[in-house]
Amino acid sequence: MPTLGIALLLDAYFRRRFAAAGLVEASVPLDGGATTVHCWHFPPGADARPVLVLLHGFGPPATWQWRRQVGPLSRRFRLVVPDLLFFGGSSTSAAARVSEAHQAEAVAKLVAAVVPPGTARVSVAGTSYGGFVAYHVARLLGPGAVERVVIASSDLLKADADDRALLRRGGAERVEDVMLPRSPERMRRLLQLAYHRPRRFTPGFVLRDLVQYLYSDKVEEKKELIKGITLGNKDKFQLTPLPQEVLLLWGEHDQIFPIEKAFEVARKLGPNARLEVLKDTGHMPQEEDPKRFNEAILNFLLPPPKSSL
Repeated sequence: MPTLGIALLLDAYFRRRFAAAGLVEASVPLDGGATTVHCWHFPPGADARPVLVLLHGFGPPATWQWRRQVGPLSRRFRLVVPDLLFFGGSSTSAAARVSEAHQAEAVAKLVAAVVPPGTARVSVAGTSYGGFVAYHVARLLGPGAVERVVIASSDLLKADADDRALLRRGGAERVEDVMLPRSPERMRRLLQLAYHRPRRFTPGFVLRDLVQYLYSDKVEEKKELIKGITLGNKDKFQLTPLPQEVLLLWGEHDQIFPIEKAFEVARKLGPNARLEVLKDTGHMPQEEDPKRFNEAILNFLLPPPKSSL
């Protein structure tokens, strides 16, 4: 059981922000109960605003990663914000190793379960690992169900060479050592990689509390998620353009997926994709500059009506 530390207090505060945005918490059984997806979603009887699905990255649960978005975005969208499988309260007993494509299947089933029948197309936005999943959701459901796609800080062309470069920057031997910190020192290094302007000093006891609270649950399953990523495996995944319009958002100083990869991904996704670089931010632009991040999403998903003149 976690002790009463700063992480527990932050978690409670972030959950209140989701509730204040009008979202309700639910655990939704799928696959006959073999899979459970924990999520926050718009309440029953909500008006006919468009639906937006937010998919978090590898690390803390959705309440930590989207806390600066749910307030502003909930005023314009009906939000569905799940914890991906093996994060937060989501899990599955499926025997197969879970890939980002499997995550997308679970998200698609969740949307079918919580969005009323007859709803117009949804849009989907994902950051980092969630961007991998967002791409697969768009490809799986197609333009008849998914209208627009936002992919943030997400190297869809990630290959072994990129992992080796990340390990050099992170001073680690394995990707799981970077992404699943097990000590205050590894936690500090991850924060330095994730943020362009990390706090100058965070006490060791705070870092230890964050490791214990955020990175001690389902560790083996998360290691398998890292191994299950199909990006870079040409036998399992080929990046192809999406038929939907795509907005790529990327921090100028991203040290997880460097900005050079953003231009490669944009070219590979073709003419329907456009790239917006957020200056003075790193891998977490939604936290380092939430105002510009939120404006970019709103301007893309809710473009002004074309003039009839």
